[in-house]
Amino acid sequence: MAGVNPYITERVYEKPKQPYQITILHDNDPHVITVNPKDLPYERSGLIGSILDICEGHDIPLEHTCGGVVACSTCHIIVREGMDTCNEASDEELDQLENAPGQTRLSRLGCQCVPNGTKPVVIEIPGWNRNAVKETPH
Repeated sequence: MAGVNPYITERVYEKPKQPYQITILHDNDPHVITVNPKDLPYERSGLIGSILDICEGHDIPLEHTCGGVVACSTCHIIVREGMDTCNEASDEELDQLENAPGQTRLSRLGCQCVPNGTKPVVIEIPGWNRNAVKETPH
């Protein structure tokens, strides 16, 4: 389980109330997942129901050096569809996003982006957002 960043206030956000579909594009491979709010949280990385939480719960690699506590930008994602269903980015998230390479107007941190489940969402994990030297479990 990830920790908590003591330097930011706890986020209030709308969690999904109904199942919804999310497509996560990773290495040009689409992972289509039905997120059921009853199954949340999956792994407790990032906010409950965040893209990071969903990725961790479905074995989709999404780098998160800080453990999902808004202290880095390694979980940078791009919301290709469904941005209007996601919670608003906090000032702390926007500050960290400034450090992310390849930032677009659709960029978010996976640890903070929580879709509310009102329609399908498509997320891209940028190809350059990989840790090629990360050790794998033995």
